[in-house]
Amino acid sequence: MSHPPDMLVGMPGTMVPLHTLPREFPGALRASPPGPEGRLYLHMRPYEVMIILDPTLDDETVRAEVDRTTELIKAKGGNPGRVERWGKRRLAYEIRKHREGNYVVVEAQAEPSVMSDLDRQLTLTDGVLRHKVIHLPERATGKPARPLGTVGPDDGAPTSEPAAPTPAPAAVAAE
Repeated sequence: MSHPPDMLVGMPGTMVPLHTLPREFPGALRASPPGPEGRLYLHMRPYEVMIILDPTLDDETVRAEVDRTTELIKAKGGNPGRVERWGKRRLAYEIRKHREGNYVVVEAQAEPSVMSDLDRQLTLTDGVLRHKVIHLPERATGKPARPLGTVGPDDGAPTSEPAAPTPAPAAVAAE
């Protein structure tokens, strides 16, 4: 399906004229490369998904659940990132009569709608004891807020401008 070059494909079945968009997107909107359907994703955000699986599941079943999670993210246009398998850990409290759980962390870049679909799928999956989908802030993703090599006031390092001398306590009291 081809779209005119001056149109931006939004949600499925909708198109927005490019000239109606602001010159600079607000902070939450970021343009990403076109996805599998050729549309431009504006809401791709970094996420981290913590999944606690039933400890009685064998390794193949755990791997299949994780693969199903990453495949859902890919199928909906997201980019699954690193997958960390932490293994069995003791839970802080009993969940469904289990004192342990298989922990898995999945990082992904996706639209919010993709993550809500993933959240629903994980809620309905029997092998998942608990899960949490977290939107990562910019600072956590390692993207610099300003160009590298520049020093800001919150860095604790001296800036290029000398600080104004502070008056001594005795001079303040004398005034």
